Amino acid sequence: MTRLGLIAGGGGLPVEIAMACQKAGRPLFVVRLKGFAGPELAEFPGADIGIAELGKCIRALKTAGCESVCFAGQVNRPDFAALRPDVRGLKALPGLIAAARHGDDGLLRALLQEFEKEGFRIEGADEAMGDLRLPHGPLGKIKPEARHKADIARALYVARELGRMDVGQGAVVCEGLVLAVEAQEGTDAMLRRVAELPQAIRGGDGGLRGVLAKAPKPIQETRVDLPTIGLATIQRAARAGLAGVVGEAGRLLVLDRSEVIALADDLGLFVLGVDPEAP
Repeated sequence: MTRLGLIAGGGGLPVEIAMACQKAGRPLFVVRLKGFAGPELAEFPGADIGIAELGKCIRALKTAGCESVCFAGQVNRPDFAALRPDVRGLKALPGLIAAARHGDDGLLRALLQEFEKEGFRIEGADEAMGDLRLPHGPLGKIKPEARHKADIARALYVARELGRMDVGQGAVVCEGLVLAVEAQEGTDAMLRRVAELPQAIRGGDGGLRGVLAKAPKPIQETRVDLPTIGLATIQRAARAGLAGVVGEAGRLLVLDRSEVIALADDLGLFVLGVDPEAP
């Protein structure tokens, strides 16, 4: 079984991957990105490395015997002027800055190419864990009703259009009205904004209305940056009065799957996977 090099940012996804490797007996080395990776990852073998210390990162991974690397977790776009790169990072920096002008996905692809040049295989989070992807159909007991169909279609349409413009991955629609779209602030912040809107244009008080949709960008590097939902997504969707969450089957990651199903069922929200080719 090959050793996985996990390059970890913030959030729950890197922790889930590390725990899955531990449970499966797969050798693991965690590169904990300074300022991003959570303290929970300290218990796993690895090293704390700065985001611009590309040479140090590559040497650590090779010394540990890693053949594959998996990028997981939240990392904000850096202020390139404030970075303190090592020699290898300095060499790669002009290309990364140029790629960043074409959006976050261009930056990600350029970064992955630096690791591929060094002989590493890029492994997606879903590949490392195996059961993260949203399946087709309802995930739990709650199913969308006929009245939700139009909002599901419109929310997915808006999310996909946002992706085509390289803006974000999510949108909230309630009874045909676009309540919010996601940009750099992320899904949780978007849902907090929805919860602060007047109840007349959103659900609440037991009358759940509206849908959150998430979809990957057409140009997205799906080995690194698939849309993700978890317990916080379901909790915030419920606080915003939404009836459910929808994503493209096989193209959205679900963290803490059993807990997400239980919470969504308890709160009366549907979680739905639809055909990625559906209009």
